[in-house]
Amino acid sequence: MVFVHLNALAIVAIFLNLACHTTGFTLQSLWPNALITSSTITPKIMIVGFYPDEQSVWEGIPEFDIFGQNITVPGLSSQFPQVHCTKEGDVCQMLAGEGEINAASSITAVAFSPLFDFRTTYFMIAGVAGINPEIAGIGSVTFAQFVTQPALQYEFDAREKPENYTTGYVPQGSQFPSQYPSELYGTECYEVNARLKSLAVGFAKTAQLNDTAAAARFRATYRGYAPYAAGTTEPGVYECDAATADVYVSGRLLSEAWQNYTHLITNGTGKYCTTLQEDSGVLEALLRADLAKRADFARAIVMRTGSDYDRQAPETSPIDNLYFGQDGYTPALNNIYLAGVKVVQGILMGWERTFKRGITPENYVGDILGSLGGRPDFGPGSIFTMDGESGTTQLMRKRGRGQLRGRRRPL
Repeated sequence: MVFVHLNALAIVAIFLNLACHTTGFTLQSLWPNALITSSTITPKIMIVGFYPDEQSVWEGIPEFDIFGQNITVPGLSSQFPQVHCTKEGDVCQMLAGEGEINAASSITAVAFSPLFDFRTTYFMIAGVAGINPEIAGIGSVTFAQFVTQPALQYEFDAREKPENYTTGYVPQGSQFPSQYPSELYGTECYEVNARLKSLAVGFAKTAQLNDTAAAARFRATYRGYAPYAAGTTEPGVYECDAATADVYVSGRLLSEAWQNYTHLITNGTGKYCTTLQEDSGVLEALLRADLAKRADFARAIVMRTGSDYDRQAPETSPIDNLYFGQDGYTPALNNIYLAGVKVVQGILMGWERTFKRGITPENYVGDILGSLGGRPDFGPGSIFTMDGESGTTQLMRKRGRGQLRGRRRPL
């Protein structure tokens, strides 16, 4: 094993990088080759997990040794301070920590570390998630095109919500759950490269997925209710979308609120199927790294496997679902590796022919604000305009932002 620590030059590079990020310059423009040295690691793919079980599935596998190098990176979680890479540095794996704050902080620390050059690296999120039985069964593998943040809303306690509201969640700046938010922070929704997603799905479909008798028995409890027919099927590979929230929800009503928000924020395009706690944080960090020319957002892959259902089976309760509905955990963990390694191998084998130069997206790629350029195919459109008026001002006018904020007073 090789352990790598920062020297004084690397520490200086970090501070220069941060200074450049705040001023709008790039370190490459001021000091062209400062970050690229003979010891810089340039991975072809970075696998991102969030807690130890999601790392253990990559240990001792026959395809590659993920612990060929163990690199300590300042800024990572004190729980998971190292990035692990093969000896050649082609494949790396890291744990970003659980929850949006941990995920965003860890990816930022890695992306701006002078120890790595991620400009041609594919970042693959590879973790477990809650899954929607209307779309797939536990143990299944999903690849998202949209990642939403449904907890970024107003919230009423369900016991106090207006009677004509379907949920206690109301998009910010709006007055009803079904209204598009007029107050946007920029992290409400991300769209990744659909062409790359399709290639990853093709690789994953060549895997022989794992299943267990316990998972099959639990899926059977969802039989007899037509909307959940897909949830009774054995593990497969699906293209559907993800919702990020630090709140770990359980139950039909909250899950439908997440589902409806995903449909709303993507202008009817998104198909919600997984609930998780980190992916918006990962994608926002990658987007900012792209803006700083430290990574390529168009190389992000969002893969999640269903370990439990987001809502209860017929004739059971949300509390049963939360505390006694985890029978899909074992195949979900196993299928992170079984499907994920096919994606890794596909990228490595096709590197020179296809993946080194990147997969040019045919869809919009980026956040709801159009930060990376282009016009989002969801939301109000890019905030970056060319007519001399502030794009942010236009966004407020388009959506009537400020009506609710105007009622707030300082404490």
